[in-house]
Amino acid sequence: MTEARRPTPPEERGALEALALMREGLLSSEELVSACLKRIEATEGTVRAWAHLDPEAALKQAREADAIRKAGRPVGALHGIPVGLKDIIDTRDMPTQCGTEILEGRRPEADAALVDRLREAGAVIMGKTVTTELAFMAPAGTRNPHDPARTPGGSSSGSAAAVAACHVPLAVGTQTNGSVIRPASFCGCFGFKPGRGVISRRGVWEMSAALDQIGVFARGLEDAAALADALALYDPADPASYPRPRPQMLAGSRAEAPVEPAFAWLEMPWHARLDEDARAGFEELLEALGGQVDRLPPHERLTALLGVHRTIQDYEILHRHEKFFAENRDRLSPQLRETLARARDIPRDAYDEALQVKASAEAFFRDFFNDYDAIIAPAATGEAPPLSDGTTGDPVFCTLWSLCGLPAVSLPLLVGESGLPVGVQLIGAAEEDDRLMRTAGWLLNTLQQHAATDMTR
Repeated sequence: MTEARRPTPPEERGALEALALMREGLLSSEELVSACLKRIEATEGTVRAWAHLDPEAALKQAREADAIRKAGRPVGALHGIPVGLKDIIDTRDMPTQCGTEILEGRRPEADAALVDRLREAGAVIMGKTVTTELAFMAPAGTRNPHDPARTPGGSSSGSAAAVAACHVPLAVGTQTNGSVIRPASFCGCFGFKPGRGVISRRGVWEMSAALDQIGVFARGLEDAAALADALALYDPADPASYPRPRPQMLAGSRAEAPVEPAFAWLEMPWHARLDEDARAGFEELLEALGGQVDRLPPHERLTALLGVHRTIQDYEILHRHEKFFAENRDRLSPQLRETLARARDIPRDAYDEALQVKASAEAFFRDFFNDYDAIIAPAATGEAPPLSDGTTGDPVFCTLWSLCGLPAVSLPLLVGESGLPVGVQLIGAAEEDDRLMRTAGWLLNTLQQHAATDMTR
């Protein structure tokens, strides 16, 4: 006699699955938001994912979404779906405090561009998720839902943890170095950073105009793609935004690959930082893909790019907010003060040269992806480090792709020796986010078929 299968609670359903149930009248936004709030109430004391949460405001939005649907009026692509926002994204009706007491109680006058897009899509803005201090390196109070003694990663700590803990099906974060891909890896969810310029950064705390990018978290590839589609926008107010059509990322995630994709694995010097269990997992993956993967030696031009990223990031952090930092120096973390001190020694000509090298690297990858559908790389060094290490993890496996503004996705495919998730990162060509999503979907389906075949043997 088989055991009866437990019905999936609303808060554990993916965004697109919940939308389908809403269309069929089997679930309401109010029911979904209420279930998420109950999950938050039960686990937030441990996870600590939220910087601001107003349950009544969330329920009010949900009821309005239900009323619109019931009246037969037009509905958006995420109508009634709760979404968490990293607390560096401006919201006119909620505080945006950027993870620092310096900005405690700050109330922006206008929504960020991506919040406008979410409202147009009918999403329920659930609240603000915890970020590290000013979206930089100092760990925040959020815990990893899989093991509260470990970090969820940063700086989009709360967004990744909230999705992994089933507080919300979707959340938005940002990445200047590894702040979407790494937390997704540690928390075992899907993290997707579309290419630079796909999503507007207007109204988001600026770390580095040259490097900042918006990313998303979900518990499924198609959900992540759907959220990215909803946020995609040409915005002339953002200098990185480009005036061309955006890739159709959800359509890409559902598309059949016309031929088996070609992958590249770059043997970079920093692979020595990869944990042994993670390295073993990647070796298995590469062997399973066989001849579809070319293992390439590191290109001399690529190995120097970590320093280029650091020069640009440090210089722009200091000069974008120099007055703010000077006025609040004693209230900044030691990590940030150390970075600012280092940045003061960077001459303008070194910064300008770094920008030129960045442009050269971007040109290199425009040609590179003529031969490959995606690069396979680790999303992080391995399992999430213990909180006692005082770090959110090493972003080194994300730095190169962030520098070049390439689309990247973390897939929760591997498990470390402690049973914690380890992400596989795929990187694609600029403005070909839909192709990257198609390749990621192919990889997920192929590995699932391999697993099913192994089980029947």
